[in-house]
Amino acid sequence: MSETNGVSACLAQFTPAERERIVALRRALHAAPELSWQEHGTQRTLRAALEASGITEIQSVAETGLIATIPGGTRGGTTVAIRGDIDALPIHEETGLPFASQHPGVMHACGHDMHAAWTVAAGILLARDPTVGAVKLVLQPAEEVGEGAARILASGALDDVRMIFGGHVDWRFRVGEVVATAGPLAASTDTFTIVFRGRGGHGARPQDAIDPIVGLSAFVMAVQTLVSRRLDPGLPGVVTVGAVEAGRAANVIPEQARATGTIRATTPGARTLLCDGVRTLAISVAATHGLRAEVTVSEGTPPLVNTDAAAGIAQEATRARLGAPALRTLATANMGGEDFAFYTERMEGCFLRIGTWSEGRSDSGVHTPRFDPDEEALFVGASVLAECARRASAASR
Repeated sequence: MSETNGVSACLAQFTPAERERIVALRRALHAAPELSWQEHGTQRTLRAALEASGITEIQSVAETGLIATIPGGTRGGTTVAIRGDIDALPIHEETGLPFASQHPGVMHACGHDMHAAWTVAAGILLARDPTVGAVKLVLQPAEEVGEGAARILASGALDDVRMIFGGHVDWRFRVGEVVATAGPLAASTDTFTIVFRGRGGHGARPQDAIDPIVGLSAFVMAVQTLVSRRLDPGLPGVVTVGAVEAGRAANVIPEQARATGTIRATTPGARTLLCDGVRTLAISVAATHGLRAEVTVSEGTPPLVNTDAAAGIAQEATRARLGAPALRTLATANMGGEDFAFYTERMEGCFLRIGTWSEGRSDSGVHTPRFDPDEEALFVGASVLAECARRASAASR
C-alpha cells in the first residue's frame, strides 16, 4: 500500500459529512485555545461533539477533562483507552489562518486541537463498529504543565483499563507516516534550584567575603561532567542550567547566588543518577568554596517508555491502515517531555508520532507561532488509534 493510498483509505473510513464535522471541530478548538486547567470552553465543545457523534456515556474528570466510554460488544471484555490532550500554549499565533486563535497570546501551537479532534474521530469509528471490550476516550487537560495525566489516574477513572494509546503530531514526518516504537520515546522533565550562600562584602576586598558567584560558576561547569563522565554513553541525558541570578552592583560581592535548570533522562535509572548527581555535586562544590548549598530537585514527568506489547499492536495497526512503509523511527532521542508517561508507568501503553507535513506547507515546528499541520493527519491519527484499540481489545481475550 502506497503512502497516498494509505491516507486515502483512512479518509474513506469516514463519510463526507463526518470528515466535515471533524475538520470543523478541530478549527473550532484552534480558534478558541485555552491554557492548562482553563479548558472549560474546550470541554463543552468536545462534549457536544461526542454527543453529536452518538457517544453519550461521558463523564467530567480532573475538572476540565472528559472520559467517554464506548461499550464493547462482549460483556466483561477488557477495556482499553485512547488519550488526546486538549490544552494550549502561551504563544501568540502568526499563521494568518482564517480560524486562527481569537485569544491573544494563546495558541494551539503543539497540536492538541488535532489530538482532541482525532480522538473524537476515532470514537466515531469505534462506536460504529464496537470492539470486543469497552474503549475509553480520554480527553485530558493540562499536559503542557505535566499535571493532567496524574490527575486523571488519581480519579480512578482508568482503573479498569489494561492498555492505552495516544499520539502526537510531528511535522518532521509526512502525512501518512507514523512512529510506533518500543522503548524510550520521551525524557523525564525534572527541575532543580540551587541557592549558594556565602558572605557578602566589598568587591575590592574579596578576602573578607565568601563569594557565592565563584561557587555557582564552578558548579555550572562541573555539572556537565554528570552526562559526560557519569552517565552510560549509550543513554541520552541532558543537564541544562537555564537561569542564574547573583548580585546587582559591580563592586559588591553578594550574599547568595542562585541557579535553576532542567534534568532530562530516558530511563528511570538514568533519571535517578542525574538527579542524585546534581544534589551531590552542588553540595560538594559549595563545601569546596566554603559555601552552603540549598538544593531542591522537583520531579516532573517520568520518562515515557512504550511497552513492547502495546508498541507491537501499534505497529500492526499502522501496517493494517497505512501499509508497512508508513512505519518510521526517530533519528535521534526525543529529550522533550510528555505526561503520557504517567500512564505507561501504570499500564501497557504506546505513544505514537503522527506525521503532519505535506508539500508546500510551512516547516515551522511545534511550539512556534506559525505551526500549521495538514488536517488530513486528523483521519490518519483517528484511523490508526481506533485500529490500535480494536486490536488491543481482541488480543486481550
